[in-house]
Amino acid sequence: MSPENDLPGLAPMDEFNTELLHQVRPPHWKNPTPKGTYQLVAIGAGAAGLISAAGAAGLGARVAIIERNLMGGDCLNVGCVPSKGVIRAARAWHAAAQAKTFGGPSISGPGDFGMAMQRMRKLRAKISPVDGAQRFSDLGIDVFIGHATFTGPDSLEVGGQTLRFKKAVIATGARAAALPIPGLKEAGYLTNENFFNQTSLPKRLGIIGAGPIGCEMAQSFARFGSEVSVLDIGEHVLPREDADAASIVQAAMKRDGVRYIPSASLKEVKRRGEERILHYHIDGQAHELPVDEVFVAVGRTPNLENLGLEAAGVRAHARGVEVDDHLRTSNKRIFAAGDICSPYQFTHAADAMARIVVQNALFFGRAKLSDLIIPWCTYTSPEVAHVGMYAHDAKAKGVAVNTIQIPLSEVDRALLDGEDEGFLKVHVRQGSDQIVGATLVAEHAGEMIGELALAISAKVGLSKIAKTIHPYPTQGEVIKKAGDAWNRGKLTPRVAALFKLFFKFF
Repeated sequence: MSPENDLPGLAPMDEFNTELLHQVRPPHWKNPTPKGTYQLVAIGAGAAGLISAAGAAGLGARVAIIERNLMGGDCLNVGCVPSKGVIRAARAWHAAAQAKTFGGPSISGPGDFGMAMQRMRKLRAKISPVDGAQRFSDLGIDVFIGHATFTGPDSLEVGGQTLRFKKAVIATGARAAALPIPGLKEAGYLTNENFFNQTSLPKRLGIIGAGPIGCEMAQSFARFGSEVSVLDIGEHVLPREDADAASIVQAAMKRDGVRYIPSASLKEVKRRGEERILHYHIDGQAHELPVDEVFVAVGRTPNLENLGLEAAGVRAHARGVEVDDHLRTSNKRIFAAGDICSPYQFTHAADAMARIVVQNALFFGRAKLSDLIIPWCTYTSPEVAHVGMYAHDAKAKGVAVNTIQIPLSEVDRALLDGEDEGFLKVHVRQGSDQIVGATLVAEHAGEMIGELALAISAKVGLSKIAKTIHPYPTQGEVIKKAGDAWNRGKLTPRVAALFKLFFKFF
């Protein structure tokens, strides 16, 4: 949800984007007349706001939701949904090019980038009714399109109308930050809010930042045929991930044609005709990078502007709204959820936080943010998925761990699929089989990490996983192999000697 006077401009305005707008910001929508005091008002109709509103209404509460931009938030409109549509198309192009490896036909030549993006817009529009204004109205929720401003600790104003509430949740999200790079604004650049509007493939694409979205789009556009360069201040891609995992992704990106420029400090951007020139320094040495488009894939800023937080008695800082472990703000009537207050800026994290809000706001619950086990995934090829603690997290918390690592090259299905580059690392509490964290690098890691998230949540150890029958051959068998490896680790020399003595007289 960006500032009210800066709605993301969906383009091109074809039948699919027209349908999307019809669902998530109906052009002739008429706000309802407020109905007494609401049990819950959700401000922002991204994942956190939508789940909060739908959950409360489903339990019988009187609910309103307010959105000043597009319902569905970043995820539907300019984030998860369009990006995964682009990634899937790029994977299909790559698979076609690699068909000869499997004895298939040799395929060469450019694809139709415009058609790939049209497919994404078509599917986004198809998904959009789930988050649409009419659906939520049909659920009995009063849907208001406009900007909400608190006018007191239990009231707010939208579109000239006053809404009173017993409880409210701030779920206004975050947006791409404006980087203070001289000349960047004047030269013109893309963020996630307009990156997916492209209909023609840029010949040369410069990406600033090597976090998840930067790496995902770098690899995808290289597979489409762009000359992609990633300019990054760090020393390797995905700096928050396991270093071994990041190195595999970086090598895969390089094979796909991505040029990664580490330890680079961007100083200035200039426009020269139709191209942009990125001026950067490495170890004090000046360099230039000419590109046709610049994609800024680093930095997020919370949507706090003009919310009237002071009138509501809600404290906030540069990173967002302050909340306690129960997601309450400094005004105990008002909660917050999602990117506006969370270090975990994922749709599924916002969903989980919204459920905490419904429980704690309406039913005097004591659910805690710190109790959540939140997995995440970066959708490169291969993917990197993680849940729980990294080894350095465990060390910082004084938790002694043993690490079990299984390479994908030991998994038959991964070999047969030609996807054996990767590994599973499982960290278990020393002296037990209790899983405290795991990192998985595999082509479909995001589809498999849920088993490990469940194991941590339900306190299921590796020994039970080893006893669980996994279908063969699947790549998910790597998790069972980790359990088997833990079992083998129990066979100490002393235990082995006892077994040897047993079988001598058996």
